[in-house]
Amino acid sequence: MAKTIMIANNVYEELKEVKKDKSFSEAIKDLIETNKRKTGRDLLKHVGTIKDNEYDKIMKELKPRYRKWTKRYA
Repeated sequence: MAKTIMIANNVYEELKEVKKDKSFSEAIKDLIETNKRKTGRDLLKHVGTIKDNEYDKIMKELKPRYRKWTKRYA
């Protein structure tokens, strides 16, 4: 069942930009979902893999920080 709501013109314009090819209902539902409490299950939606060279670069940057942290708290 459809409902009529009133929103400010500027909110309408922003929502229109956000929705792209979705319906307004889908866009509003997506916005509501993004503001709900996050869980580990939600994290699984975004888990993926990275390339080896990206991993190496990240680890090279993090190793000194891990060492510093270990000395301080271990």
